Amino acid sequence: MAKLIFRYGAMGSSKTANALMVRYNYLEQGYHVYLLKPSTDTRDGKETIRSRIGLHAECELVSSFLGRWESISFQPHCIIIVDEAQFLSPEEVESFAHIVDVRDINVICYGLMTDFQSQLFPGSKRLVELSDRLEELPTLCWCGKKAHFNTRFSDGKVVRSGAQVMLGGNEAYVPLCRKHFFEGKLHGDELLKDLTKEIKGLD
Repeated sequence: MAKLIFRYGAMGSSKTANALMVRYNYLEQGYHVYLLKPSTDTRDGKETIRSRIGLHAECELVSSFLGRWESISFQPHCIIIVDEAQFLSPEEVESFAHIVDVRDINVICYGLMTDFQSQLFPGSKRLVELSDRLEELPTLCWCGKKAHFNTRFSDGKVVRSGAQVMLGGNEAYVPLCRKHFFEGKLHGDELLKDLTKEIKGLD
C-alpha cells in the first residue's frame, strides 16, 4: 500500500543529499523516479537539485508535474521524490496525497518543518496533517544538542522579523536548539574559550 512520507529536519540535516541518495538507490533497483521541486527554490537553477556536499541531479518543477500527472501512464515500479517540500502549497500537498491513494504510488517529501520564526510553513503543516508517516532527519546545534530551529541571522545577530521565505544557506541560516534559538546565541565562543583554557592548563 503506497504512502505519503514527510522527512523533515532543520537546515544542515542533509535532507537534499538524502533525497538524492534515495533516488539513486531506487534507480539501481530499476524504478522510474520522478524527482521534483517547487518553483520557489531557484538557488541551483530552475530544474536542478543540488546538495551542500555536491550531489546534484536534474529535476522537474512540481507545478509542471501536477499539471500533467493525470495523463501519465505510470510504470509498475515508480516513486515520486519532492525536495524543499516546505514550499509546497496546501493544495499541492493534497494533490500528492491524491496521487498516493488513486495511483498507489509512494511519494516522499523532504523539507523544513518550520521557518526562521519557528512557525510551520503552510506546506509542512499540511504534510503533517495528511502524511502516513513522519520521519525526522536530525542535526546538531553548536552545543551538541539536537537542533530544531532554522535561525536566520545577519551581521552576527539573529533576525526575528521579515518575509517567511528568504533563500539562503550557511551565510544566512544556522540550526540551533531551542535554548540557543531563544537566547539568540549563534555560536559557542565561550565554550571554545573554556576548552582552550583547559588544554593550556594541561601543558
